[in-house]
Amino acid sequence: MLNCLKYSHRDSSFHRIIRCGSKGDDCMKFTIVGKNIDVTPGLRAAVEEKIGKLEKYFTPDTQVNVTLNVDKERHKIEVTIPVKGKIIRAEQVSNDMYVSIDLVEEVIERQLKKYKSKLVDKQQAEASNFKKEYIETDYMDEEEIRIERMKKFEPKPMYPEDACVQMELLGHNFFVFVNADTDQVNVVYKRKGNTYGLIEPEI
Repeated sequence: MLNCLKYSHRDSSFHRIIRCGSKGDDCMKFTIVGKNIDVTPGLRAAVEEKIGKLEKYFTPDTQVNVTLNVDKERHKIEVTIPVKGKIIRAEQVSNDMYVSIDLVEEVIERQLKKYKSKLVDKQQAEASNFKKEYIETDYMDEEEIRIERMKKFEPKPMYPEDACVQMELLGHNFFVFVNADTDQVNVVYKRKGNTYGLIEPEI
């Protein structure tokens, strides 16, 4: 069924497989990475079969990056699909990786329908990653994105740890600041498990 193995590497914590889908070279290209989990043939086939259903939306050679991650009972899948000027991203967590794989495909398909007008630039449709059928189809559940409130403020220089403290004092889930180490605008945000994340621009 799957016949285009290009590269495989494996160690104790991660397993990377780069393949194309089930239709030879005329297909989406999958890069599958396992963290704390082996990418078994069964998991690989499940990813390519389930997410491969999205081929009806994308042109051949579209890159699909998949990360499978297991942390205790949390079986998480993250999928990113770079398209012209944007990145489609979705993740799902359950106590079974096969369930997570099923769920994430449904999330991406909903995104493609709901935000089609934001993803497709009809003036550059010929150079996009989307098939003509998707570009020409109207989806009734598409919603307009409305920004109802704007707030301006002058971010202050501080270190990421101090920004986390300030975020907690304000009761927010994220905080924008100027990193005192780099002089760049960064964002800290709250993660599950009482941990924090840091977003830095890549220039």
